[in-house]
Amino acid sequence: MSSAGERAEATNTPLPYWRLSGFYFSYFALLGGVAPFLALYFESLGFSAARIGELVAIPMLMRCLAPNLWGWLGDATGQRLLIVRFGALCTAFSFAAIFYRQDYWWLAGVMALHSFFWHAILPQFEAITLAHLREQASRYSQVRLWGSVGFIATVVLLGEVLERFGMMAYPRVLLVVMCAIVCCSLIIPPPPRITIQRTPGDGLWQQLRRPGVMAFFLCVALMQLSHGPYYTFLTIHLEDLGYSRGFIGLLWALGVLAEIVLFLLMRPLLARCSLKTLLVVSFALASLRWVLLGSLADSLLTLLFAQCLHAATFGAFHVSAIHFVQHNFSARLQGQGQALYATLAGVGGALGALYSGYVWDSLGAAWTFGIAALAALAGAIILALRLQRD
Repeated sequence: MSSAGERAEATNTPLPYWRLSGFYFSYFALLGGVAPFLALYFESLGFSAARIGELVAIPMLMRCLAPNLWGWLGDATGQRLLIVRFGALCTAFSFAAIFYRQDYWWLAGVMALHSFFWHAILPQFEAITLAHLREQASRYSQVRLWGSVGFIATVVLLGEVLERFGMMAYPRVLLVVMCAIVCCSLIIPPPPRITIQRTPGDGLWQQLRRPGVMAFFLCVALMQLSHGPYYTFLTIHLEDLGYSRGFIGLLWALGVLAEIVLFLLMRPLLARCSLKTLLVVSFALASLRWVLLGSLADSLLTLLFAQCLHAATFGAFHVSAIHFVQHNFSARLQGQGQALYATLAGVGGALGALYSGYVWDSLGAAWTFGIAALAALAGAIILALRLQRD
């Protein structure tokens, strides 16, 4: 939703495609190290499934707090790029404390502190990217796909590194990637300045009350809740089924490769399909995916198919969600809109990590992923009933 009082002052500024893409590459390269292997690192330190679930949940809990604080600050000051650079530097500095001790409470503190700054970065950078794109917003997926390439690079290479050098190499690799994020943030140019005049109905609460917006944010939490077992225990689950760490890394990479293909196709899909259709289908396919991973992952063909569904459960969902927020929040509130999206995702992700950690040993993989499938199915139904066609 654009306000009549918004005006770009530098409409002829060329798009810094490779610098924006390079930042996404490094940022999601870090996620490629965290999502598949963080739980495995904690397991190597001797923690139980419940403790692993708690430690994995802490960064997601910080995702509930940090984006709103930094989003408000970014909207109030307009200094989004400074927040990105400061957050990147503090992320690396605070994570380095992991080399001092590895007991539970120290690690909990490290997870909380570094993720408080890490989760400050992405919502502000999404707003920066959309400000650079302006009327070319449909090209967002073409920029964002380089984040998926970075994810794949880390997953594949880190899997091989851990096979060769063991889990003690893990935090060192993550710190190197964090330093790369800092470097990439320093070469990002400021976005074009936009002059904004406040108009009636431009408050945050008024925009949250737009039809379907509340339902959308509830379903964001449900989608990330459903990913809880996936991000917390998939690697451990596949190891228990006899797959090697190197092959598991390739399976994670396959999912993100499918996501990249989706990003390449997203521009024509957005032209042909409504955001409602894309979101509902992504939730329905997420429900199917969790059933397959929980109950039939011992079949290689089924496992490969389930990983290809990542194109829908993350790729189509994320791009549609970013566009939904852009369409339903004015430019003045883009930072808070993207932060609210990140916050609700953090709430759902934390709950997903916690419940999966507490029930994994008692209920097993099939039931744990089955709960995730029900959450995704509930999201599909809510969106089908409450979201307006866009």
